[in-house]
Amino acid sequence: MMKSKWFFTGLLAFILATSVAWAEPPEVTATPPSGAWLRADQHALQDFRHRVSLQTHDDSKPLLPVIEEFKVMIENDPELFMSFTQMFDQIPRTAPYLEDPVGHPQVRDYREMLRVMNQVLTQAPEFNQTDLVGFPINAIVNWAMGTPAGASAFLNEKVNRQLKKILNQWAVFLRSPDSRTVLTNDPKTGWFGRDARLAMPTFDKDFESNPSLPYHGFVSWDDFFTRSFRENRRPVASPTDDRVIANACESAPYRLAKNVQLRDQFWIKDQPYSLSHMMAGDPLVEQFAGGTVYQAFLSALSYHRWHSPVSGRIVKTRLIDGSYYAQTPAVGFDPAGPNESQGYITQVASRALVFIEADNSEIGLMAVMFVGMAEVSSNEITVYEGQHVKKGDQLGMFHFGGSTHTLIFRPQVNLDFDLHGQTPGLNSKNIPVRAQIAKVR
Repeated sequence: MMKSKWFFTGLLAFILATSVAWAEPPEVTATPPSGAWLRADQHALQDFRHRVSLQTHDDSKPLLPVIEEFKVMIENDPELFMSFTQMFDQIPRTAPYLEDPVGHPQVRDYREMLRVMNQVLTQAPEFNQTDLVGFPINAIVNWAMGTPAGASAFLNEKVNRQLKKILNQWAVFLRSPDSRTVLTNDPKTGWFGRDARLAMPTFDKDFESNPSLPYHGFVSWDDFFTRSFRENRRPVASPTDDRVIANACESAPYRLAKNVQLRDQFWIKDQPYSLSHMMAGDPLVEQFAGGTVYQAFLSALSYHRWHSPVSGRIVKTRLIDGSYYAQTPAVGFDPAGPNESQGYITQVASRALVFIEADNSEIGLMAVMFVGMAEVSSNEITVYEGQHVKKGDQLGMFHFGGSTHTLIFRPQVNLDFDLHGQTPGLNSKNIPVRAQIAKVR
């Protein structure tokens, strides 16, 4: 569990001190968020929320036990009741916040939020022509995340424990055969239909599946989401050269930072990395002070398994509980939050940490950190401490959504990064998993 109560006290003081920043909401343009882990088209995101809301308008419909628990928690805790009431009150009553871009109303109170969540837990994501189809709960709280009350509430430890329970309950459905109803040939909403084929034209060549079988042989939505590449579709870069570092995820470069500090003010606009907070105060963190962090993000259509960037011994693994819907107060209203907060959430979100002692002594101890975003309710590590892995071997996987990850190196490691001709940022494109990402000088 994260130290210092998720940094709640310090961040709440910051939020209160700067809450005037929300008095004039920033202009939100029609430009789609380019991070590509969240739906690029706010129309589709809010249209899904609206359609679910229409199905759940009846207040008398019983809530699932895990949602009822959340309701009781909110209403019986004065601080949470205030926060979950204020976060919707603080969403501006001006365009574009009154309605979504296609004219549908936004969620305006926590009761409606709970009703829509209640419906989501027994639905699998349909395909659409945007970049995310797996984040319906994010659509409910998207604007609320950008308010002072939302910034506070979504860092609350009790809230995140309950959100974890809710998302784990959704995971039960997504691992069941009932979740396969979207794995169809429907032209618009099916994952093997016309629109999906246009978005993933080489799917059958790339991934292990059998088009002759019902649902292409997948036993659940999660089985489809965590699909594997076919043999040799993503070869390991220079498998016998320990100086070459492989890409750990099928991902797009977000940031490359050097001389990273043990502690920094990660919630400010530039979102600097704060190693001690990223690693939740792990005793090994001191070795990385002044080192290098490379971060990259995964799109909703990406392959979501993790692979070792080096050959070496697994020294330590950790699953770190954290937030699910927190974004930095510095960005205000993000139309695809926490898309613009990817640096910040490496310090506060639910994440998995793997320390590897590389066979190449010039690299030595390094860390790989996999960060869940929004509906990602499970970061699964599939290696054990003491295990020796080869470069490119599987380390684990994300479940149920898009995500981000980092490679962390000690300061004495001299690297030349190969970002395949790209400048890191939200407009970058995927680099194949296991491709070369850096090389020791």
